Amino acid sequence: MRSSKIPVIFLALIVVVGVASAENKLGTRDVSHVTFVAPIRVGDTLLPAGDYLMRPIMEGENHIMVFESVKTKTVEVKAHCKLVPLTEKATQSSTIYNLNAANERVLQELVFRGDTAKHFV
Repeated sequence: MRSSKIPVIFLALIVVVGVASAENKLGTRDVSHVTFVAPIRVGDTLLPAGDYLMRPIMEGENHIMVFESVKTKTVEVKAHCKLVPLTEKATQSSTIYNLNAANERVLQELVFRGDTAKHFV
């Protein structure tokens, strides 16, 4: 009885790994967590500092980042971006921004640990 369970468990693990690796062919996770320590401009919107979920979506051939506040669940911001392939999986997450004339942080790129592409705004 015990020996018949091993092939079933092994097969289930293969299916799970196959599904997980096929979920997103863009090289990014379906949902990522990002914390902004100061207000940051994403597209045309100034997001308050805080924790956000970022979901990449495709609208036709356009790649869109959707940000949702973890705390309030009410802030939702969409911004166009390009996916830029990385040479290998990112070993750490990073947020790159510039300062505009109003001294606001303006999001330039996001990299999430484990992804094989970065989001370039």
